[in-house]
Amino acid sequence: MKRICFMLFLAIAFNNLQAQNKFNLLVGTYTNTCESKGIYIYEFDANSGDLKLKNSSENVISPSYLSVSADNKFIYAVNENGPQSTVSAFGYIAKSGNINFLNKNDALGADPCHLINDDKNVIAANYSGGNIVVYKKNADGSISTVQQVIQHEGKGINPARQEKAHVHMVVFSPDKKFILSNDLGLDKIFIYKYNPNSKNEMLTLKESVDVKAGSGPRHLTFSKDGKFVYLIQELDATLTTFSYDKNGSLKKIAETSILAKDFKGGTGAAAIKISPDGKFLYVTDRVDANNISVYKILKNGGIELVEQISTLGKGPRDFAIDPIGNYLLVGHQYTNDIVVFKRDKVTGKLTDTGKRIELCSPVGLVFTKI
Repeated sequence: MKRICFMLFLAIAFNNLQAQNKFNLLVGTYTNTCESKGIYIYEFDANSGDLKLKNSSENVISPSYLSVSADNKFIYAVNENGPQSTVSAFGYIAKSGNINFLNKNDALGADPCHLINDDKNVIAANYSGGNIVVYKKNADGSISTVQQVIQHEGKGINPARQEKAHVHMVVFSPDKKFILSNDLGLDKIFIYKYNPNSKNEMLTLKESVDVKAGSGPRHLTFSKDGKFVYLIQELDATLTTFSYDKNGSLKKIAETSILAKDFKGGTGAAAIKISPDGKFLYVTDRVDANNISVYKILKNGGIELVEQISTLGKGPRDFAIDPIGNYLLVGHQYTNDIVVFKRDKVTGKLTDTGKRIELCSPVGLVFTKI
């Protein structure tokens, strides 16, 4: 009897362990270039690297970037559609992968490309509109109309890409007292004080930080201890390291390029993220490069190049590392697939698993719990 109970205990423990290593992968897509339903939900096994489709949305226009609520019950998406762009809210049942449309409201700016949310607000960055918009959350998870608009003004030195403001990202500071926003058109990082409970002044400008002229700041990420910020600049592939203090101030401490010394061709740096253990930094580059660079993060916040490899597709717009850190998945906007790489937790290096998901124009990848 004791043996049977012990075996039953082992079986339950094994099943629980297997369940803990399974996650949902949410993928936002463009719907105007090929056949796509919008948002796709896959079950991902972080032990094997296998993916299987669970569900998808229906007729959602270009939900290119997604943000999931902290309680895992709602998904917020930008609908990138020129002057007709909107931001949408969905109910989300992680276990089944079901999503149901709640509502959408005008973005009040063209081509939103990034958004974040907390218990009170949803905040989006409008790329072509050059502004930041803030929505209040309703009790049912839906969003209000825009309650605050912050318009950036000016231009940069690149007439083709910096003819006006182009807000590319909004991100919470680790303590959520500030929101940082990269403006590709102005070569600036804006730092806003965050007042979540305000009715229509949730963001107030603290200061802005200039970066290299013509570099085009795109995305940034915080170190795991919150003391450093790593910024990738799209237009010239510059990677800048800042120190960050609790008062919301940035100070540049290092700068490098993600381009190989002998590289010739077009560059379009894209996503930048840190491994769950905080030890490695990953950056993708597009256009002619189509690669991912791996850096080891040193104790003083510095970075050391580990390797640079092909992402095995064209247009690596975004990637995601599973919450355990076993795999890194890259979405290719132009070759319409997701490539699964095995990740060495000790070295940070990536190895192609041969696993692929064919999908129209994947743009944003997010892991959630099941």
